Amino acid sequence: MATLTLPVAAAPSARPALPALLGDQPLRGIVLVVISTVFLSSSDATAKYLTGQLSGIEVAWLRYVGFLAVMLVAALVRAQLKRGASPFRSARPGLQVVRGIALVGSSLLFLAGLRTLPVAEITAIAFVSPIFVTALSIPVLGEKVGARRWIASLVGLLGVLIIVRPGTSAFQAAAILPIVSALFWAAALVVTRKINGYDAPQTTMTWSAIVGFLILSAIVPFVWETPNLTQVAIGAAIGFISTAGHWIVTIAYRHAPASTLVPFSYSQIIWAGLLGFLFFGTVPDAYMGLGVLVICGSGLYTAHRERMRRVPAPTGVLPAGGVR
Repeated sequence: MATLTLPVAAAPSARPALPALLGDQPLRGIVLVVISTVFLSSSDATAKYLTGQLSGIEVAWLRYVGFLAVMLVAALVRAQLKRGASPFRSARPGLQVVRGIALVGSSLLFLAGLRTLPVAEITAIAFVSPIFVTALSIPVLGEKVGARRWIASLVGLLGVLIIVRPGTSAFQAAAILPIVSALFWAAALVVTRKINGYDAPQTTMTWSAIVGFLILSAIVPFVWETPNLTQVAIGAAIGFISTAGHWIVTIAYRHAPASTLVPFSYSQIIWAGLLGFLFFGTVPDAYMGLGVLVICGSGLYTAHRERMRRVPAPTGVLPAGGVR
């Protein structure tokens, strides 16, 4: 799934100490972010293939099976290597559940859109999430958003409108799905900012895996089609690949600030376009290219404003997503 990982506020001294930046190593952080976009784009392309055979709910469930398996293994390894707080124990369990629900909603809508939309197009549209983050940050986080950030957000929305072209024959109703998916994703990002400093990133990811798995396990029987072994393997691989991508993002943001790394996250659109062409034969048109440029410009300016505001270095990020 397309992701735009945003910085989160550092923990006040009264909260539990969590890992901070490993050091100012921007080159290493940039390389890791680019690598993560390859993983995430590959996960999305593979999910598009599988949604042609199974329902989006079932694909999401298979993906969360892989996600949960990775997090449980990580929890066991952590327990063996060092003694400390369990990743299952959260200081903000209510918010963790809300975050998990938001991620599941985002995942389901994103996968539903993948059934009909090109990978590059839905990836680009999903990058509209900073607009919703800006809006949600006001009532949820109490942030003050200046006129320039609002203008940048509206410019990003214009980029999405250029891509989907509502009111024309090129418009597809399915284009609404990734937009709403981005809204859920933004909600998860904002909740992550509230959680940060209370729970470690591994705890947050573990809770997301558990909450998502339980929700999808409750609804997947209504659309269940028994998958063959190949489909099970592909679904689990999607979970492993996307979780690896999110984890790499988390590591990257411990080496360099978000304002340095956000621009390189847009390389995911390039990989998505390449994979879409190689495996599905889709070729982005001129409107797609123009819309992507507008969205990227909006995102880059927003990252610049974040840097100018001197946001404290992140102690953790939304890897990007639990999984979507």
